[in-house]
Amino acid sequence: MQTSDTQATCGNTTGDVEQPVNKTWAMPDTYLILLAVALVAFALNFLVPAGTFDTVTSMVNGTERTVIDPSSYQRVSDEPAGMSLFAEGGGIGFLNFAFEGMVSGSKWGASIGVFAFILLTGGAFGLIFASGSVERGLFQVIARNREAGHFYLAILCFLFSLGGAVFGMGEEVIPFTLIVVPLLVTMGYDSITALLVTYVATQVGFATSWMNPFGVSIAQGIAGVPLMSGSGMRMALWLIATCGLAGYTIYYARRIQSQPERSLAYESDRVFRDKSVSAHSLQRMTRGDGWVLLLFCAGIAWMIWGVVERSYFLPEIASQFFTMGIVIAIVAIAFGLNGLTANKAAAAFKEGAQQLLPAAMVVAFAKGIVLLLGGDDPQGASILNTILHSAGNGLADVSGAVSAWFMLVFQTVFNFFITSGSGQAALTMPIMAPLADVVGVTRQTAVLAFQLGDGLTNIVVPTSAALMGCLGAARLDWGVWIRFVLPLQGALFLFASLAVLVAAVSGF
Repeated sequence: MQTSDTQATCGNTTGDVEQPVNKTWAMPDTYLILLAVALVAFALNFLVPAGTFDTVTSMVNGTERTVIDPSSYQRVSDEPAGMSLFAEGGGIGFLNFAFEGMVSGSKWGASIGVFAFILLTGGAFGLIFASGSVERGLFQVIARNREAGHFYLAILCFLFSLGGAVFGMGEEVIPFTLIVVPLLVTMGYDSITALLVTYVATQVGFATSWMNPFGVSIAQGIAGVPLMSGSGMRMALWLIATCGLAGYTIYYARRIQSQPERSLAYESDRVFRDKSVSAHSLQRMTRGDGWVLLLFCAGIAWMIWGVVERSYFLPEIASQFFTMGIVIAIVAIAFGLNGLTANKAAAAFKEGAQQLLPAAMVVAFAKGIVLLLGGDDPQGASILNTILHSAGNGLADVSGAVSAWFMLVFQTVFNFFITSGSGQAALTMPIMAPLADVVGVTRQTAVLAFQLGDGLTNIVVPTSAALMGCLGAARLDWGVWIRFVLPLQGALFLFASLAVLVAAVSGF
């Protein structure tokens, strides 16, 4: 995207002709930004010594969890260890960070699990959309309810925010983004509007939750604070933040609906608009379409039941959508929907996965950056451990509400490297909770600073697998997204700062 135009002149060798030349500055590609961050992480190995923590096992909310012992920090050596440019034998060097980031972790998360989840889900939706039934069904809904669009935006905001607050909706929102983006673009909005009511709403709910099992509940358990205590204030924060987001979304959506060209996503949304134009010529829905939509709704219900009742995560959800895609494709072939054949279904699966491959690759790059810093294992030699220890010592010299605000700032910055709510809680809360006692604020306030710092910045950090997956589903580059969302991020940070300061002063 172009942000400025300047003119320069250049002449030929004889100096008798001058031609104007337009020079423009464009936002660097997401991969270039991550490569620059990787270079900084590599350089830190020559500036900051690595450190380790011992860990202890304790019961947190009835579950056995491993947390750090904050008094056990020790440097691996007095001097920075440095890092090789290229490592052999599966080690980590600067040139290895992309591959090592891709294959790290397990099927339950980290990198490889999220990578597989994004690709498999993308392929499954390629199969689902190949039938044309979802498009035809959405068009019928739009044709009857176009004037009520703003009301739907508010409902979606509250539903997804509630999902983030109640069960910590994260990567699970990616499939829903695949559905909502084409729907809202067809209604005259844009993909940014879809991201606001889906992904951003889940993170607002996650950050202000009173019961999220992956964030506030774990943090309260580690801090020794009663589970779900302070719910009244958190519910008030959730309601204020969600209402604010819904109002902002409707304001933005109205502007885009009246002047679509103003959208930063106008060009990238062209593919969705082209599909919406063709939707007007689609034939009426058939019995086969009804069966496909019934199976689709049943599959979504199955997924929600699994997440809520059975704690399904990436392996189960990906398999559920894969199953849904296969079954829907079989039904579509049997009814001859969109002229679908077995070969065309296979091609649709590959195309769906291909569309989300860039987002999956960003996840690998982001994890590689963490590995360049030594990883997120508290018992391993890591620069992140040294940064965490130094931050704790620095905050000990500041007292009262100012210290609480600095806790928020630290959690906000640290979230760039550890975007997992439970992972960040396990690393930071054993230090921040006793630190709160020293500086004179309650541990409940320390937990609030953690959850607001951890959750709200997930809407901007390119290391968030859920964000990059949703951007991939919307076919929106991170550089374009950051231009739009930075003012909103600033407003959310001010909101979080005010909440933490009020909590500290009031003794929350």
